Amino acid sequence: MTLRISSNFDSGAIEVLSIDTPDNIRLRLRADQGIASDSSFRQWFHFRLHGAAGLPVRMVFENASEAAYPDGWPGYRCVASYDRHHWFRITGTRYENGQLIVEHTPERNGIYYAYFEPYSHERHLDLLGRVEMSPFASVNNLGATVDGRDLDLVTVGRPDTGQVPIWIIARQHPGESMAEWFVEGLLDRLLDAADPVARRIREKAVLYIVPNMNPDGAIRGNLRTNAAGANLNREWREPSLERSPEVLLVRQAMEASGVELFLDIHGDEALPYVFFSTAEEVPGFSDEQRVRQARFIDAFQAASPDFQTEHGYLNGRFKDELLSLASKWVAHRFDCVSITLEMPFKDNANLPDGLAGWNGERSKRLGAAMLNPILNHLSRT
Repeated sequence: MTLRISSNFDSGAIEVLSIDTPDNIRLRLRADQGIASDSSFRQWFHFRLHGAAGLPVRMVFENASEAAYPDGWPGYRCVASYDRHHWFRITGTRYENGQLIVEHTPERNGIYYAYFEPYSHERHLDLLGRVEMSPFASVNNLGATVDGRDLDLVTVGRPDTGQVPIWIIARQHPGESMAEWFVEGLLDRLLDAADPVARRIREKAVLYIVPNMNPDGAIRGNLRTNAAGANLNREWREPSLERSPEVLLVRQAMEASGVELFLDIHGDEALPYVFFSTAEEVPGFSDEQRVRQARFIDAFQAASPDFQTEHGYLNGRFKDELLSLASKWVAHRFDCVSITLEMPFKDNANLPDGLAGWNGERSKRLGAAMLNPILNHLSRT
């Protein structure tokens, strides 16, 4: 049977150098694609291998050292699936001499390999369809992305009744697909009529949720950028219709609604933990913000053992670009609790799972757990 690697599908990305035999497949990580063709961002991969059932496969990603985050490779394990629904980790994954090596014997002819469990555009549309059918929520269109796709906003609650405005956005970086899994879990619980925490939140707040800030980049198989080559989480100070309409449209909607709590959902390539990037470094960060932020952190730690506060980013990491980041800009503009959540691409070192590592299901559970600190926050507003 002829060996073949393909990636011409939703979020597909890989470069094939040679595929002569199953045990000698040479690959390259593909750079983000868009109008700006000189992107240096590369790390995401997603492709299908066909014709290697029962054969030992050895795949070498020869330019892994040139990835955006080469520190993400040590301890990393590739994910794989036969049916695109059930994903598992490949134990025969290692990083050596600047190359990522994946060794695996597929049980079936067709198998998908990816950097992390993908979240497809079809699943995104299915999620919006479930929201549309809920009596507690609606889906609105904020406008068009660079490629002309819909930028979708889920609104939970009634904006015209004086409720507290909460904003949650996800997947500014399209390769961080765990962020949209998180939103799915959050929405599933938030729209559950029988859940008392969700019911109380819906009474007190209106939630504006953008499940995917970067659908163009997600479909193109990009790690960090949109179709114009922009890193959206560096566009919040001065977004433009040409380069970052996704940020511009969300900012405009925020100005109209106000923001009392903001969460920006991400994934981190290197750190094997769930953690927050907080806002203490933002100019004008007040004592009141500090107290409310600390309460939110404590409430989330009580809600989910997956979350921890010992490991995270060092102060000064973002330097002059600080206020170009979403959560930092929002904290400065609206004087509110504004936090970035990071989840691992690898595993949670505090609660490791040898089969799945960190995955979509665990991201969903974390999203559901986020309702508890949100309600705690509202109870003190």
